[in-house]
Amino acid sequence: MSTSTLETPIPDAASSTTMPSPAAQTLYTTMASPIGELLLVGDGDTLHGLYMQDGRKPKQIAPSWKAAAAPFADVKTQLEEYFAGARTTFQVPLAAAGAPFEREVWHALEEIPYGETVSYGEIARRVGQPTAARAVGTANGRNPIAVIVPCHRVIGADGSLTGYGGGLERKRLLLELERGQGRL
Repeated sequence: MSTSTLETPIPDAASSTTMPSPAAQTLYTTMASPIGELLLVGDGDTLHGLYMQDGRKPKQIAPSWKAAAAPFADVKTQLEEYFAGARTTFQVPLAAAGAPFEREVWHALEEIPYGETVSYGEIARRVGQPTAARAVGTANGRNPIAVIVPCHRVIGADGSLTGYGGGLERKRLLLELERGQGRL
């Protein structure tokens, strides 16, 4: 189980989603990993995004963002330890922008123990919406903090690997790492 928590950012009055404080400068850095280049985005205090740049949905770096490696040093260290098989939880302050239902699903993802998987239907039950497995799938796909908020631990009801923004091969690799079946 992750000890990181998705904080509730300041609400954006123009929409139902929540956004980080507009006064905060958006910072970013990249890092090489066994699953390809990762883009880390945050404000210097909290992590707002972790994107697999070699996946199906690479994140575009906005011109207003500032490159800064130092604020992400601890996150990088924790990710390196995870990929080496030496870390099972993360201690990273998180602030993911999303609709209330999405954030509820993302919180449920954080509760999936390392090395275990659950179905979309089970997550739907855990968030009190037992008929919302498809909506859970959509929210899971919108998770902006891959790996740390473990959307890769959600599988089909029949146990099959289904949908993953980083691609099914990366999902398989992450699950094998967590089950002690491989090292990345």
